[in-house]
Amino acid sequence: MTDAIVLEMDELRALAAYAADSAAEVLPIFERAQPADSRPRDAIATARVFAAGGKRGKALRDGAWSAMRAAQETADAAASHAARAAIAACSAAYLHPLARATQVKHILGSAAYAARAAELAAGDTPEIGAGHIERAARRAPETVVAVLRRYPLAPAGGGRVGELVRMLDQRLRGAGD
Repeated sequence: MTDAIVLEMDELRALAAYAADSAAEVLPIFERAQPADSRPRDAIATARVFAAGGKRGKALRDGAWSAMRAAQETADAAASHAARAAIAACSAAYLHPLARATQVKHILGSAAYAARAAELAAGDTPEIGAGHIERAARRAPETVVAVLRRYPLAPAGGGRVGELVRMLDQRLRGAGD
């Protein structure tokens, strides 16, 4: 028995588009804290270029690394999580075709980091994150849900972001049943 999952390029593009939309929702949180730093915005734009038919290559990797540095260089926790959502938008293009629970974060990580950024920006309010997760579930295209269902359930751990990934994972897997 093989644990390989077949992934088509159009599916990876749909994942990147979904992740970019998630990250864009909380980009203002980062930009309020770091108004002169365009790295997360640039990463989201790069993910959108890929989603629209661009090449999967160096630009995505560079965008993710730049957004990672932005996340590390800000002292604002909400802004850092918003930048991490941008990282996840670029990395969605590199979902591994192996049936591993850890891959679920490549699918849902951007939405989970965005939800956590919103929670922190609102004074660490879990209801805000839950609202973000619900909106992310409602706007998930069927392609994203179909890809997600090929993978095992999201793994335990990962702190609050991991909880948010599992919340969204459970919500999406239950959709349409």
